[in-house]
Amino acid sequence: MGRPLWFVGLLKKVFPGRFLAAKLTKVPFIGNVIDNWLFDGDDLLYLPKDRVIRLNMPVDIPDQVILPSQVVEHFIGKANYHWIMNTCICRDASKCKDYPIDLGCLFLGEAVLGINPKLGRRVTKEEAHAHVQRCREAGLIHLIGRNKIDTVWLGTGPGNKLLTICNCCPCCCLWRILPHISPQISAKTTKMPGVEVKVNGQCTGCGTCTQGVCFINAISLVNNHAVRSDECRGCGRCVDVCPQGAIEISIDDKQFVEKTINRLSSLVDVS
Repeated sequence: MGRPLWFVGLLKKVFPGRFLAAKLTKVPFIGNVIDNWLFDGDDLLYLPKDRVIRLNMPVDIPDQVILPSQVVEHFIGKANYHWIMNTCICRDASKCKDYPIDLGCLFLGEAVLGINPKLGRRVTKEEAHAHVQRCREAGLIHLIGRNKIDTVWLGTGPGNKLLTICNCCPCCCLWRILPHISPQISAKTTKMPGVEVKVNGQCTGCGTCTQGVCFINAISLVNNHAVRSDECRGCGRCVDVCPQGAIEISIDDKQFVEKTINRLSSLVDVS
């Protein structure tokens, strides 16, 4: 049956306190307890937006171009169980004004059968494909992987039977806690293999990319020039907003989709 609605309602009320909870993970012993309880076995990847990616490889036929969203499409096609949440709990709790609250997470795998049916619904593969397409059109970023915190708050499992596909905005996402959480936990949420983000010489130091665009605060101005830190998860939002076209994102590994699929398949069985 999963978690009751009152429990989910309580989570929404305490959601603003997530930054304080994140800081507690840096306290010895407490951090280990939180890690084991909520993040054990996690491996999450941010997928860049298709439209901002440049492939650093020769492509003879345009139809052969492979895109990050194909990772999501692969697992939707492979899964036997698909579940769409009625709302995004993060945006709902934050009363988001900029992105659709009704575009919730997509969960794949047998563990979805344990989710409270009042929180969402089982859907067909076609409905799941349409859902993630709407999310991309709304400007949301896919975060995909094994995420223990979802099995905990949903009251379902096992973790190796639940694949999470979050559709994240920069303003309300749970993972805005990454700059505050312990490095041990933060390292479990990474960028896609082969993704590189660079600032070129066209940067004028306007600061647009630093104004609530990066959820992890990985870009800042140094001597009137945008500088990206190693904390970057390669989502590509900064590329989208730069008025000068001074930020570039590319994928240098032609096997990036295959490697990502293999990595996630070793953690979660969605069949």
